[in-house]
Amino acid sequence: MLAWAAAENRILATRDLNTMLRYAYERVAGGEPMPGVFAVPNNLPIGEVIDDLLLLIAGSDEGEWKDKVEFLPLR
Repeated sequence: MLAWAAAENRILATRDLNTMLRYAYERVAGGEPMPGVFAVPNNLPIGEVIDDLLLLIAGSDEGEWKDKVEFLPLR
């Protein structure tokens, strides 16, 4: 999934905070491309997830999340 996201230059939003984050950090440490990951806890209501993602999209420049993991909620 991370390789596909990198190939498509897409940020990945995931609720898999164990496996996906480990692989994201491994990609960064290995020098592989990683456009970014938004980590979403399972208990965060979908409405809050959508609100946070809309804020992130509206307030971000292209490439701003490269090699970064951002944890939601933003507040």
